[in-house]
Amino acid sequence: MSGADGRRPIVVGVDPDPSKRLALSWAADEADRRGLPLRLVHAQGTPTGGYRSGEVRPSWEEWNRTLHGLGDQVLEDAVSFVRSRWPALELSTLLAEGEPAWVLHEEARSAALAVVGSWHLSKRRGMFSSASVALPLVAHAPCPVVAVREPEHTAQQPGYFVVGVDGSEHAAAAVDAAFEEASLRGALLRALYVWHPPLLGVLDEHAAVQECRRVLSETVAGRTAAHPDVELRHEVVRGHPVQVLTEASRHALGLVVGTRGHGGFPGMLLGSVSQGVLHHAHCPVIAVPS
Repeated sequence: MSGADGRRPIVVGVDPDPSKRLALSWAADEADRRGLPLRLVHAQGTPTGGYRSGEVRPSWEEWNRTLHGLGDQVLEDAVSFVRSRWPALELSTLLAEGEPAWVLHEEARSAALAVVGSWHLSKRRGMFSSASVALPLVAHAPCPVVAVREPEHTAQQPGYFVVGVDGSEHAAAAVDAAFEEASLRGALLRALYVWHPPLLGVLDEHAAVQECRRVLSETVAGRTAAHPDVELRHEVVRGHPVQVLTEASRHALGLVVGTRGHGGFPGMLLGSVSQGVLHHAHCPVIAVPS
């Protein structure tokens, strides 16, 4: 659903827990910065177990009526929260039935950004449980997805964004998004190429690092002309990409990565680096499809 003038909205998944409002705050701030509508989405799944043996379960109609009432209240409270801070923001809401990742994916088809909360999950829970919305959404959404870490981290001043570069098409799209975010915030941008030496080593390590620098320079070339207000710092760092980017994210405003990169297997929906930083980053992660 687009705004009244055809603008694509920022879509945000609303958590029923009123103490978890960072994703909603991030999305509202971003909508205000970009002059875009904000769409608040709350998705409800199907009835689950939890009843004792012999206990009389409510009818489907009763359960559905109760659930919808709770969902309406969740959205009403979320709208009040947004209005108290951004009274002029154009808002719309959606209460939907279905798995949150699927509902948000459908909404992402016509969105500028999709924003969800993110909690540090175990790898198994993150991969196989419907409790994790960020991973399946990032893997399938056609627009950038922002996973906002809970609880809030501490950013350094001056503020900066970090973007991971590896020469892939997805990394180039991530660099474009990172420049845009840094420009919107008046922030610095750190572009990192993480060189992970192969297990058997290389014959000429200096030449390998120089090639990384060449790819990094070519990837960011031209973007500085389009965003002259953004101070760019680019570095080649040796190490494992997930570890290096996670450490770089510790005090960043955001970490921007492509959803896929070089080195993945054909058919993979989400790159290992993207998946790793979603689990471990200390700041909001912006995952950008090509």
